[in-house]
Order: sequence, then C-alpha cells, then structure tokens
Amino acid sequence: MNIFERVESDVRTYSRSFPVVFKKAKGASLFTEDGKEYVDFLAGAGTLNYGHNHPDLQKALVDYVLADGITHGLDMYSAAKRDFLESFHNIILKPRGMENFRVQFTGPTGTNAVEAALKLARKVTGRSEIVSFTNGFHGVSGGALACTGNEHHRGGMGASLADVTRMPFDGYMGEGVDTTEYLDKVLSDPSSGIDHPAAVIVETIQGEGGLNAASFEWLRNLEKVCRKHEMLLIVDDIQSGCGRSGHFFSFEKAGIKPDIVTLSKSLSGYGLPFAVTIFRDDLDQWAPGEHNGTFRGNNHAFITAATAFKTFWKDDQFASEVRRKAEKLRAGLGALINKHGKGSMTLKGRGLMSGIECPNGDLADRVTSIAFDKGLVIETSGAHGQVVKCLVPLIITDEQIEFGLKVLDQSFAEALSEGERQAS
Repeated sequence: MNIFERVESDVRTYSRSFPVVFKKAKGASLFTEDGKEYVDFLAGAGTLNYGHNHPDLQKALVDYVLADGITHGLDMYSAAKRDFLESFHNIILKPRGMENFRVQFTGPTGTNAVEAALKLARKVTGRSEIVSFTNGFHGVSGGALACTGNEHHRGGMGASLADVTRMPFDGYMGEGVDTTEYLDKVLSDPSSGIDHPAAVIVETIQGEGGLNAASFEWLRNLEKVCRKHEMLLIVDDIQSGCGRSGHFFSFEKAGIKPDIVTLSKSLSGYGLPFAVTIFRDDLDQWAPGEHNGTFRGNNHAFITAATAFKTFWKDDQFASEVRRKAEKLRAGLGALINKHGKGSMTLKGRGLMSGIECPNGDLADRVTSIAFDKGLVIETSGAHGQVVKCLVPLIITDEQIEFGLKVLDQSFAEALSEGERQAS
C-alpha cells in the first residue's frame, strides 16, 4: 500500500480504519485482493442502500453504456433524464402527495444539494439567516459547513462561517424538554438577538452526529414553528433517505411536509455521484443558469436510479422488509447492550440506521477495530466517536445481520476485557 501512503493526501480517513486493498464487492460483502470477505455494515456511508453491484441495476447500466447512451450532457434533455423524472415523479413523489415538487439537478454530491437549498431559501425569502441544530452534519463546503456542528470539520475551513443560528436538537437538553419551544420563544422575542431566519435545516436522524433520532412529535412541532414564523423547512435526507428509515423519505411517518428536501448518497442506487434538491413548485424562482455547474445530473445515475425506483418502490413490499430487518437488527443491538453495558450504553437511531452509544469514544473505536479484524466493516459516529454505527445495505440477508451481531458481541467482550486489563 506504499503508493497510497506516498501519493494520496493525508486527508484520507476510511483507509486508516480499514487498511486493506478491496477489489470486488457484491451485495453486502466486500472482498480484498487476496480474497478475504468482509460483511459491510458501512454501505459507503449510506450510499449503497441496495448493496454492491445489484444485478438489476448493473444490467441496466451496462446495457445503457454498451448502447452508447449519453454520458454527459450538461442540463440538456436526454432519454435517461426523462426516464428518471417520470419514475421519480410517478413512483416516489406523487404517491406521497408531493406531485407539485420540482426537481433541481445540482452538483453530484450531498453538499451541493444543501448549498442549492440554502441559496434558494435565501433568494425566495430575501433573508439570510438559517437555523440549524446541534450535532447536525450537512456537508463541508462553505454554506453547508456553516450549518454543520462538528468542530473538526468546521476547523478545516480557515474562514468565518456566518449567517447560521444553532439551536438544540431534540433530546439535547435532556428528556422532557421540547427544544422547539425555545426556538419559538427566541423567534417571538424582538430582543432575543436572533434575526428572522429564511429557513430551518434539519436531519430527522443525525447520522454523523451520533444517530440522534428526532421524535415525530418534535418534528411536527418544528414544522408548526416554521409555519408560525414564515420560515421554510428544509429536510436534509441525504443519509437517512432512500429507504434507510423504513420509508423512502425519513419524514414520512412523522406526517410533516417540508418545503425543500435534499437527496444524494443512495439516490443513484449504485454508488454513482448524484444529488438533487426538490421543492414546492411555487419556490422555483431561479433564473435560467442562476445556480450552475458542469455536472448537473449524471446520466448513468439516471439509469440506475430509475431502475431502483421500479425495482424496489413500486409497492410497499421492499420497505416492509426493510422495517422487518430493522427490528431484527435493533433487537440484536438491544441484547448486546443488556449483556455488555446495561446502564452505560444506549440504543440509538431508527430503522437500518441504528447503533450503540458507548460510554466513550475509546471503547467504540476498540470495538470497531476488533470487528474489522473479524471480518466486519463498521464505523463510529457522534461528537466523540462514541457510537458504534450500523449502516447496513438494505438488501442485507438475515444471516449477514446475525454474523454482524455475533462479531459485535465478541468485539465488545474483547474490548471491555482489554479496557479492564489496562485499568488494573
């Protein structure tokens, strides 16, 4: 691996936790050059909801490429774009009462979608302030980073991050405290020092922030505050969307209606770079080319995304199976907590975006390191890296879930034993 360490920037992260050379991947498994198999509880940080190289998506993409389909076409019309828009509108948006939503093709990453959402909210309202939440993560470009809470990522900017007011997320002040009441209070007080915001941006489940899942009641109350104070509600569904919560959009079960939604990661279904910002049609106040970019839409991703919609989302069967697997995973994680850390560990997240909060980041790091040695790719999240985070492909088998839980059981046992030895 000398070439990686000698040539690639020190900014790399995942390769430090998983120092092997991967060559092949299928379903929920990764394979190294020497043939060792790892079960994938990372899924490209939520980018591979349908697993690696799903055969239906793979065939559609290969057929398109071999037929000399458009690879790059700026924002020109293409047959692939038409297929994506039709399937997205008819299969995803319309059944969820979002048939009046427009689709904006931004740059290819999640942070591009967030930048577009923030810029549009400011343009529409004529106001600059944005409300974001503690432990939120929205990207690492300028505007998105200003809305991100993580000190490590914010410190890499080297410039001021302005026009964002931070508010406490659900649960941040402890149980029994509805932090939307505080938000309403400061917005209602002309002497609070908080300027009238253009929008609120929120993750319903904070992935990088530690799998903090907002209650449905809190989300509904947040929506009420937005309506009362005439602010737009932006839901960042980049990591928790595309089925991760057990529904295509993570906010569906809460019954809220965001004004703007950002999607990326698993939108393409195949790990291809792709992001969109979607919003009510009355908010579509862009002038042509006003928010521009060379890679607005990825024709290869149009193909795989449309195929994913038709394959997995034509009815509720796939989502129902995701919810069943989530119950199995969460029950297993709960059993591990009772065995290894009752009273000191907590079950976090929702759906197949769940994990275990440990007493500290050192323990969580030891657990994931030991797990990797045993054939499981899994990461941590949270302000102190204290959450062992399961972000499995949604197509994972029951046997692979059981394997992962068994490895985590062994890893917790070894990590705790090692900690006791070091303390004595």
